[in-house]
Amino acid sequence: MTIKTILIDDERKALAILKNKLERLCPNVQIIAESQSPKEGIELIKSLKPDLVFLDIAMPELSGFDVLKQFENPDFEIIFATAFDNYAIEAIKHCAIGYLVKPIDNKDLVEAVANAENNIGDKSALQKNKQLIENLGVQTFQKKKIIIPSVEGLEFIKIENIVHCEGEAGYTKIHLKEGRPLLSSNSIGHFNKLLEHSDFYLVHKSHLINLSYIEKYLNEGYVILTGNAKIPVSRNRRQEFLDQLKS
Repeated sequence: MTIKTILIDDERKALAILKNKLERLCPNVQIIAESQSPKEGIELIKSLKPDLVFLDIAMPELSGFDVLKQFENPDFEIIFATAFDNYAIEAIKHCAIGYLVKPIDNKDLVEAVANAENNIGDKSALQKNKQLIENLGVQTFQKKKIIIPSVEGLEFIKIENIVHCEGEAGYTKIHLKEGRPLLSSNSIGHFNKLLEHSDFYLVHKSHLINLSYIEKYLNEGYVILTGNAKIPVSRNRRQEFLDQLKS
């Protein structure tokens, strides 16, 4: 499969390095245009209709997010590039969109392109991109949504509706405030990183809980959550956990 691709980065050197890496490591990527100007990049996307766009986030004229917001129906796959910007990375990860941290690692690049190729086949870019735009406008973390790939497609879940996540043999069962639990092929560690800047706490190696749903703490080392779920708290995490609750 040939992937028609546009590169947008305001730094000439970064653009040249990325182009060189793609030509050497990703033969299925066809670079149809490149630009150092976000505004020109917008016009190139509109006219050339690429399958994939590599988009730098931190640009002085318009950010990568600003570029995305210029499209009513952004149905192209995106791989964002960023220096260590935690806010940007968290926002992107919540929506299951590809990203690369500069300086770009070869292995990460090949993996990101492979994931993008699969996503192009699934035609899920429009939903994910729109969700990212929506999340960027939401101030409260708990009210944002995360996208969870499932057997049936993509599940769009409000973070505030997640009661707790339970690790099971490399998978994660996501227990919601209402409705059936969801099963994700991602590990509990994945969700711990995804939700680390929120009111979630890993009380046990297999249990990540939303602190908003705690009803009671039992001295023998359990928390009772909304819905009467009884979750163990690891002995070595109890004091830190109690300190967190008090603060």
